[in-house]
Amino acid sequence: MVTNQETQETVTERTLFLNGTIAEESWFDDDVTPQLFKDELLSGSGDITVWINSPGGDCVAAAQIYNMLMDYKGNVTIKIDGIAASAASVIAMAGTKVIVSPVSMMMIHNPMTAAFGNASEMEKAIAMLDEVKDSIINAYEIKTGMSRAKLSHLMDAETWMNANMAVELGFADEIMQRPYEEEEMPQQAIAASYSRAAVTNSLMEKLAAKCKIDVKPVEPEPTGRSVDSLMEHLNTIKKYI
Repeated sequence: MVTNQETQETVTERTLFLNGTIAEESWFDDDVTPQLFKDELLSGSGDITVWINSPGGDCVAAAQIYNMLMDYKGNVTIKIDGIAASAASVIAMAGTKVIVSPVSMMMIHNPMTAAFGNASEMEKAIAMLDEVKDSIINAYEIKTGMSRAKLSHLMDAETWMNANMAVELGFADEIMQRPYEEEEMPQQAIAASYSRAAVTNSLMEKLAAKCKIDVKPVEPEPTGRSVDSLMEHLNTIKKYI
């Protein structure tokens, strides 16, 4: 299922939601097909954000959607809020920026198919899967900068990645954060600013309350000598002149 949400009346940025299995043709209401996605993608202009929550599906259909996003004229921000597995992880690689929810997952693995026939037909199926894997690695390599050999090993192992691992390996750029309201920032900056004397006084007051003793506040360390001290030192020097 693909839905389109305009964020402003001037349509400077749009939001698309890619939820469900990726397929060449829609058999169920929650299927995502290249044609459905294309209709929504080209229904407007400007930068877009694509939220992905998909277990994957047909790799050829995913490749078509990947190509649409790579060819799109505006910036493409991918946000993974649930899972981007298998073919859906390929689509995610088309983002100008890929942002993952701290509770989301990504998964990559080798392509699969069903084959029927004699040994010759099985060999053709194996060769086809090898080529499909190479094409998928192309998308991962462009995004992550990782070597093809390492990406191949990760696919062989069916690698599941949490948000931190996805960022560490380069499949995502950052982890989703709660935006701070502007009026909160000055208060936070002030609250984080402490002098050594203020921290020490606060600690001593807490200890005094527990031990029931009187303590004197710690004054900030002087940065130079006082005038009285200098005069006293000068008078001492005069006695020997």
